[in-house]
Amino acid sequence: MSRQIRLNAFEMNCVGHQSPGLWAHPRDRSSQYKDIEYWTDLAKLLERGKFDGLFIADVLGVYDVYGGTLDHALRHSTQIPLNDPLQIVPAMAIVTENLGFGVTASLSFEHPYTFARRISTLDHITKGRAGWNIVTSYLESGAKNIGLVGQSAHDDRYDVADEYLEVCYKLWEGSWEDDAVVRDRTRRVFTEPSKVHPIRHAGRFFQVPGVHLSEPSPQRTPVLYQAGASSRGQRFAGTNAECVFVATPSKTVLKKTVEAIRREVAAAGRDPASVLIFNLQTVIVDETDAKAQAKYKDYLNYISYDGALALGSGWMGIDFSAYAPDEPLRHIKTNAVQSSVDAFSSADPSKVWTVRELAEWIGIGGLGPIIVGGPQTAADLLQEWVDETGVDGFNLAYVVAHETFTDIVEHLVPELQKRGVYKTDYAPGTLREKLFGAGPRLPDTHPGAGFRNLGLSAQRALNAAE
Repeated sequence: MSRQIRLNAFEMNCVGHQSPGLWAHPRDRSSQYKDIEYWTDLAKLLERGKFDGLFIADVLGVYDVYGGTLDHALRHSTQIPLNDPLQIVPAMAIVTENLGFGVTASLSFEHPYTFARRISTLDHITKGRAGWNIVTSYLESGAKNIGLVGQSAHDDRYDVADEYLEVCYKLWEGSWEDDAVVRDRTRRVFTEPSKVHPIRHAGRFFQVPGVHLSEPSPQRTPVLYQAGASSRGQRFAGTNAECVFVATPSKTVLKKTVEAIRREVAAAGRDPASVLIFNLQTVIVDETDAKAQAKYKDYLNYISYDGALALGSGWMGIDFSAYAPDEPLRHIKTNAVQSSVDAFSSADPSKVWTVRELAEWIGIGGLGPIIVGGPQTAADLLQEWVDETGVDGFNLAYVVAHETFTDIVEHLVPELQKRGVYKTDYAPGTLREKLFGAGPRLPDTHPGAGFRNLGLSAQRALNAAE
């Protein structure tokens, strides 16, 4: 019997996101991304479909690798214009009760002291439905626009990430004791000073001596997502991630990736089954196979070839304008998303991709595979992916907003529920409780939990020394 399937919606505060060119489709709403109703309508739709969460991507940079120019990205709205992801979440939280929000934020461009407060605020406002997708960023333009010479080396960015997470854990888990906030009107004491501790972090990359600015939020540490499937990224995920997002084009590659991630989780002393893994997927579904296929053929008319290659060039750090359309994609070591290069080159020896095929693939749904069919066909195929790869669920990209998700909620979700492989209601509690069926806090086996009494222990050691 198939395992339960988990679904997130994959979005971005921009036009088009994973399907460059489809914004021009007459039924597409993504050009309304700057209107709050776009997001509240989406949130209510996803909660009706019992989606676990809305996974919001982000980049701080532009796709200017293709042809060495930004023109293609601008012309085809290739993730530009782009607005901030965190600011849309409170409005969606107001109109929902259970939907989680996995927000992408790069640790390369913001100090952990200020970032920790932003996430604590989000967790408070959403009543514990906040998640953080941890990324180290890959666009050279983003690094240059905050004053750096360029992007640091791929693996070096994860060295910074290790310490960044340590600082955040100390702030979220260790600075404030559970009973620090007393709200005692009689004594006129809101917070007991003796129960709030400076973290005294002095590391290689960060110096953070003081206390966390926010009182403990419902989850303290948000649910930790991680989107990086390179060997170094997998090692980082094995230590820190509770949910891992990957984008692989085939079941062969996905199975290897899932197994590798679970090995890293075990190597970090954690239960391999405790981490949920989601693959990027696009599902085009309708009442029947024929209607779904007709819809897919209609969508193909709107793909932007240059927009797709602008995305692919940015993701992989390869200027595809220098290659002939039918030239095979060779494995190249780059400083961008290394796992993307691996997935489309040497990782799957059964398939040799040309640049043209890559553009056609990316044109609808980005790097993830596409499923097209009626409810029974789509459900069969999703179950095959779960059964044959060990993946836990899918981050579903849209083709036409919000038509893609409306079709999934109305056609696919009822079929999955009928088969007993998809929830009919949400579990109570915070996002972490809904996903894992335990408490709102990091489990004791997670390394972040080791910082819970850090401030108190340090204070006791200091008092003993005195």
